[in-house]
Amino acid sequence: MALEDAKRQVDLAFTRPERRGLAFENTFGGATSFLRRRYTKDLSGVDLVVTGVPFDQAVTNRPGTRFGPRAIREASTLQPFDPPYGWGFSPLDEFDIVDYGDLAFDYADVAAFPDRLTDHVRTILQAGPGTIALGGDHYVTFPILRAYAERFGPLSLIHFDAHSDTWPDDDMSRIDHGTMFYKAIKLGLIDPARSVQIGIRTHNDDFMGMNVIDARSVHEEGAAEVARRIRRIVGDHPCYLTFDIDCLDPAFAPGTGTPVWGGLASWQAAAILRDIAGVRLVGGDVVEVSPAYDTTGATAIAGAHVAHELICLYLWMRRST
Repeated sequence: MALEDAKRQVDLAFTRPERRGLAFENTFGGATSFLRRRYTKDLSGVDLVVTGVPFDQAVTNRPGTRFGPRAIREASTLQPFDPPYGWGFSPLDEFDIVDYGDLAFDYADVAAFPDRLTDHVRTILQAGPGTIALGGDHYVTFPILRAYAERFGPLSLIHFDAHSDTWPDDDMSRIDHGTMFYKAIKLGLIDPARSVQIGIRTHNDDFMGMNVIDARSVHEEGAAEVARRIRRIVGDHPCYLTFDIDCLDPAFAPGTGTPVWGGLASWQAAAILRDIAGVRLVGGDVVEVSPAYDTTGATAIAGAHVAHELICLYLWMRRST
């Protein structure tokens, strides 16, 4: 059946007759929506929305993550042929997932960007589904958290990164991808005591009360124990998961703006994400994929896999409902 489907499927981002189902369109052809889902703004009956945020004007080093959403979508064409390994269910078959396209914004009006993104996510949440966002630099998580906190109150943050992004910055109007979680804590968007940062390996004098599992701890304790610690910290509290691709070691994800040695291997990240199944995930993102610095495409491939795992995490607790 898959072979016959491959002979006739093309441009499923626009032509697929239903939202559910695996896809067998050639990886190297067609319109590259995420996992070959339908592009649509119609959210009636939708379970989960994937949306791109091609913004990179908050970076401290190399730019280029504005091209991340496009690269991640292209890399995802390798994945929709089969259910994701190890999860025991097929989210593409069992749930209505759509690609909402990218945020539209004036690239030259940077000051207007945060409210534009918050409104974008707020509109989706008001329609019912959650979001998985494809960044963009890591600042994009801050406007997204504002929309989520409006609905859920202070969130638990599960934060994979080489950097804590809690460096002090009391100017709430500054747009900086290294200070947004300091601001999120100050504004009550996240509860630091019920939040956790994984893979940290850069110095900060003040982690703002966040629980930190640094990269060395991951290497020494192992993925299974780290996943148990994460579940204990967040409990059953609504949580948002943000994955900065530089959490991975540059050997696995060189295409990013601020690479730091000593990071997680891709297999460690995959195991942790799989083993935290059951957390009350309400949304998530994968950010800082900058494809120009990776001629192999490995960074975008990792980003696409992370986003697919976030879809599984989001839908895991919703399978029976």
